[in-house]
Amino acid sequence: MKLIAGISSAALLCLLSLNGGAQQSASVSAFVPAAPPSTAVRTILPSNNAIANAMRYETSLNAEGIKITMPALSSTMKEGRVVSWLKSEGDEIEAGEAIMVVESDKADMDVEAFEDGYLAKILTEEGETAEVGAVVALVAAEEGDIAAVAEGGDGGADGAAAPAVEEAPAAEASAGAAAPDVEFSQLDMPALSSTMKEGKVVSWLKGEGDSVEAGEAIMVVESDKADMDVEAFEDGYIAAIITDEGEAANVGSPVALIAANEADIPALKAYASSLAGGAPAAPAAAAPAAASPAKAAPKAAANPAASAGGRVVASPLAKKMATEMGVDISTVAGSGPGGRITAGDVQKAASGGGAPAKKAAAPSKPSWTPAAGVVAATPTARALAKKAKIDLATIEGTGEFGRVTADDIKIATGEMKPKRKIAAPGAPAVVELPEGLVPFTGMQRAVSNNMVATMGCPVFRASREIEMDAFNALYRSVKPKGVTVSALLAKAVAKAIEKHPIVNSSFREEGTFFNKDINVAMAVAIDGGLITPVLKYANERDVLELGENWKELVGKAKSGTLSPDEYNSGTFTISNMGMFGVSQFDAILPAGQGGILAVAGTQEHIVPCKQAVLGMKKISKMTVTLTCDHRQIYGADAALFLKTLNDVMMNPQQLM
Repeated sequence: MKLIAGISSAALLCLLSLNGGAQQSASVSAFVPAAPPSTAVRTILPSNNAIANAMRYETSLNAEGIKITMPALSSTMKEGRVVSWLKSEGDEIEAGEAIMVVESDKADMDVEAFEDGYLAKILTEEGETAEVGAVVALVAAEEGDIAAVAEGGDGGADGAAAPAVEEAPAAEASAGAAAPDVEFSQLDMPALSSTMKEGKVVSWLKGEGDSVEAGEAIMVVESDKADMDVEAFEDGYIAAIITDEGEAANVGSPVALIAANEADIPALKAYASSLAGGAPAAPAAAAPAAASPAKAAPKAAANPAASAGGRVVASPLAKKMATEMGVDISTVAGSGPGGRITAGDVQKAASGGGAPAKKAAAPSKPSWTPAAGVVAATPTARALAKKAKIDLATIEGTGEFGRVTADDIKIATGEMKPKRKIAAPGAPAVVELPEGLVPFTGMQRAVSNNMVATMGCPVFRASREIEMDAFNALYRSVKPKGVTVSALLAKAVAKAIEKHPIVNSSFREEGTFFNKDINVAMAVAIDGGLITPVLKYANERDVLELGENWKELVGKAKSGTLSPDEYNSGTFTISNMGMFGVSQFDAILPAGQGGILAVAGTQEHIVPCKQAVLGMKKISKMTVTLTCDHRQIYGADAALFLKTLNDVMMNPQQLM
């Protein structure tokens, strides 16, 4: 007998006997069943069909290999393109590990390995297309067999695509009942391993009536290998669940129906009973068998927990609104068909207008615990974790049953921000903070550039406490005349500069440039930036005139009408944050100036006093910090200036 695709004649006879001798074609690909045309979902793990995975072959060196075929990732898929191989030739692969990304006619999806082994040879490279059922790679069971498997297998005749199955298993199952004339797809029990004959539904992640999106996990299936998520290929609505949680179904048997339109759900519910081999489904609002048929109980169906497995029957909008409004949807009485919870029911419950339904004593939803040493994670999460070199065991899963999801990995790598938890009812409202880039205004850009320009200047800082009692007394006496603290400070600083003109100088490459005029700039924070109006000739003008001038300058600054000469002609700058209660701070030296004085808030201190009854008295002190250009101003100059300023502030009569 001849060898066909590397399979011995004995193995071929064995396969023929397993298939009842019904196969007539001599091509091995005839043994690879195509995905049923009505299949609307895929598992995120399988890369091979049930028989294709089991189909091993012997090379000339008697090395055992496994074929990886192009899977059917949607009900209409005829061929797929390999977007990316997540493993390279020679790499070790594990069951449940994503090995490639395939582009179907619906979306890009991960494909995982069923069994452990080593990727021996890639037959369909990235960017290339292969028909459904065609062999795209070879896997060696042992590392030592990689070379033999790679040499002994090729992607020729045995890589041909499997012919489509003329009649899908679903069609056979539904032969006794006509399918409704509506657009829908059938979800069959997938083959999750090469030896899997049947699978048990561990959990439905979606309930009847829920909307599903392509790529969204809808159920968890337990095979003979592991528990795996099954995702949807197309958008739609879960019309009927045929195999409930905890029940088993043969591979290829229908487990649910998915309606393209929500309005077709009732028709598909009746059709679902014929697929399960039972009587037509009873209306969702039917009363329990124990109830009296003569006495209808329309409110009995309003209990949302009455469905099998404790699932809440609610519209997708109702569930979304319940999450956003902090309403426990399991306590809401449904008013829709069959007790379905609508958006209006959630709104009534949130406003207190609807009477919440009592929870029925329904069986709890099955829980799932992974095997010892296994980290529960979605296939995409595993691929992302491997790429980012993150140990899945260190990630706390937020998915169903504590599974690690792709979002969990993205949060761990910083690619995504953690989702904010919804505040509980009655809790303080969450403060919405700004997010994202806000472009600089022209003023903010100018301030930024000026600050950067000072980085090349060597500076030093000196601080001193100044007694403020006499100064505060003077301010209280002139405040009714319109004199502000800023005007008094500018006058005091100008008087001190007269005795120490070096702090009013600026650096030039040729030497020190002394400014004849004392023009004191005062930093002012305005909406959208910072500006420094200038009190010119501050040493020569009286405080009343300075006070009036300062009010005028502040008004222009807020209205944006300052002329350039009124904000860029300063020779010395004061930055005052005392009104904010700041105890001490440093200011950045403006470009082109020799000094800037940071003025903090006034604070009370207890100091010794021989004249006081208890030998102690209370005084007010203020900390000022002088920042100087060290290229022409030295530490002694700053110290003497601060001493003189302290004398002026303690004897403020000279300011008048």
